Amino acid sequence: MVITSQLRGYFTSALVCSAALIAAPSNAANSVQHQQFFESIVKLCGQAFAGKITAGGSEDDGFSGKALIMHVRECNDKQLKIPFHVGEDHSRTWVITQTDTGLQLKHDHRHKDGSEDKVTMYGGDTRDVGTANMQSFPVDDESIVNFKQNGLDQSVTNVWQMMIEAHTFTYRLCRENRDFKVEFDLTKPVALPPAPWGHE
Repeated sequence: MVITSQLRGYFTSALVCSAALIAAPSNAANSVQHQQFFESIVKLCGQAFAGKITAGGSEDDGFSGKALIMHVRECNDKQLKIPFHVGEDHSRTWVITQTDTGLQLKHDHRHKDGSEDKVTMYGGDTRDVGTANMQSFPVDDESIVNFKQNGLDQSVTNVWQMMIEAHTFTYRLCRENRDFKVEFDLTKPVALPPAPWGHE
């Protein structure tokens, strides 16, 4: 059986996601790979890109059939803020922060009036060096508590992944019985969307 490079990449990504579910926390310092990944996104600062669901979509998921736009909106040496617009829903912002041990991903969710959603600032920290192109963020304890408080027990094993390649940025959420992926075309910047709710 011949495995194409595309399939090999899929299987490798799936294994990384599975491994992250059981990985033990690491005390490793912020690595060259973390820094390279961060800087690759910084290069996109000020631009917005359209995406499409490439795995895990369904009619009732709140994403399918809507315009999906990521906007690398705010960048400094330590933190990136990337709103993820879903049609007219401007409630989501990905927050990537450099820490002493790697990178942290949080999801900042707001209501239209700018107030925080009851399920917000959830995410996790890297537990290994990752690669210059891909980083995985297993759910952290704080997020697990928040999910359980809000009846989202299915989310307590979440692992988020981000991958950046020459022409594509990928956002992925995976857990048991769930593998959701959105790929953004970096070759065609689009018009900038409005400010995300709460970040005007």
